[in-house]
Amino acid sequence: MKKKVVVGMSGGVDSSVAAYLLKEQGYDVIGVTMQMRGREALSSVEENGGCCTQSAAEDAAEVAGLLDIPHYVMNFKEEFQKKVVDYFVSSYLQGRTPNPCLACNRYLKWEALLSRSMEIGADYIATGHYARVDRLENGRFAIRNSITAGKDQTYALYNLTQFQLAHTLMPVGDYTKEEIRDLARKNHFPVADKPDSQDICFVPDGDYAGFIEKEAPGRIPGEGNFVTGDGKVLGTHKGIIHYTIGQRKKLGLSAGHPVFVSELRPKTNEVVISDEDVFSTRLNCCQINFMGMEDLKDPRRMWAKVRYAHKGQWCTAYRIKEDEISCEFEKPVRAVTPGQAVVFYDGEYVMGGGIIM
Repeated sequence: MKKKVVVGMSGGVDSSVAAYLLKEQGYDVIGVTMQMRGREALSSVEENGGCCTQSAAEDAAEVAGLLDIPHYVMNFKEEFQKKVVDYFVSSYLQGRTPNPCLACNRYLKWEALLSRSMEIGADYIATGHYARVDRLENGRFAIRNSITAGKDQTYALYNLTQFQLAHTLMPVGDYTKEEIRDLARKNHFPVADKPDSQDICFVPDGDYAGFIEKEAPGRIPGEGNFVTGDGKVLGTHKGIIHYTIGQRKKLGLSAGHPVFVSELRPKTNEVVISDEDVFSTRLNCCQINFMGMEDLKDPRRMWAKVRYAHKGQWCTAYRIKEDEISCEFEKPVRAVTPGQAVVFYDGEYVMGGGIIM
């Protein structure tokens, strides 16, 4: 009997080819496009481009028709608002810089989609992520780097659970991007040359502050002071939601030399400015998710990434509390930012990670 897999089809080339590859491998494939925004919000996304739009669902449906597989649109608007949008907004109001894709992957593309998929008898879910799932010698499942470093998406998947990984297929991780596009062209997929989505899907114009102001009217802290580390006032900022650690452009300060945001203080509505670039040799993280390793009982040397585009650096990680890990880097790392994730690797495999405090 064929194993049944639900493929999350975003209307892009990667998930389209994922569905094709799994059908070629003999799976009973069902395509699902996740609807995660209301009509008013979608109109803005549609205008600026992005996934989760009506045109994206139509693209996915057209590919499903070519593959002769069923395609459905499932409503996840309530879950998306609570788990992703509200989290995104509240994090910025607390002076943090979140990565909403981490929450979306864990709670929407896996937890919510997997639950509904299993309700209809599916054995697996699959996506078009450039990553692979392996089972290690210790019996644990772990995300493994894709074969193409330029498109590797393992960082954004560090917080998946063992149960989720046991029911996940990622066929695209064995191919380069150009190979995926070539497969789409050979099969006459209309999305073969569709551009990749680069921005946060629900803020395609990149105006995070404007989005937050619409989502949380009356809760936005207004103007405050730019200050030095010892409290000297340098000027007025337009609101902490406009800034992030390491930022040096669009500050509106006339210092006569480059200056950098080194800290956000939401309690006093202050943005701390430094004359020196912001480097750290240590960080603490919480909300820990262990993946390739079961626990961290003893200090362990691992490769760590502190943001999606970070190339990584060696560190030694050790447990200091039940849900808190500290790591010391062997070389300074730029712009360690509260709200982002630190992800630990052993070779090609994700060992785990947490949210930077």
